[in-house]
Amino acid sequence: MGHFGFSYVGLIYLLMLSIPNIIWTRNTPEGYESVAKKENRMLLIFERVGQVSVTCVALIFSDFNIGSFNLWSIWLVISFVLMLLYELNWIRYFKGEHSLKSFYGSFCGFPIAGASLPILAFLLLSIYGKVIWLSISVIVLGVGHIGIHLQHLKDIK
Repeated sequence: MGHFGFSYVGLIYLLMLSIPNIIWTRNTPEGYESVAKKENRMLLIFERVGQVSVTCVALIFSDFNIGSFNLWSIWLVISFVLMLLYELNWIRYFKGEHSLKSFYGSFCGFPIAGASLPILAFLLLSIYGKVIWLSISVIVLGVGHIGIHLQHLKDIK
């Protein structure tokens, strides 16, 4: 179920998620506003509820913190590798052209990498911590966030 307590791992993940997004607000792709206006309201509700719940749950359960290294730790290692790929995807975007195609593109075989990589990373983090509340929160977020990104991708094609 989870043990209440501060999670420094959750904080690190949230910083890895948030910092590039804050930088992105100054580097949005041309034409983004026109596709964002067409967002499905239900997907947007899922995304917002998921964002709030993932943020809270990632911070308040100490189960995500690093314990003794064992076979179960592979979930955390893979999760962190996915977060590193997420960071590399942002570097690719910031160094390249700031286009919708680039923003919604694939990276290292992951479609819509900007949405799929952090969702997968947080899902694996929930497995590592054995916290069902994060799993549920990530699924809600994933439905909204990935759904919105897929909608945007369809709109630009």
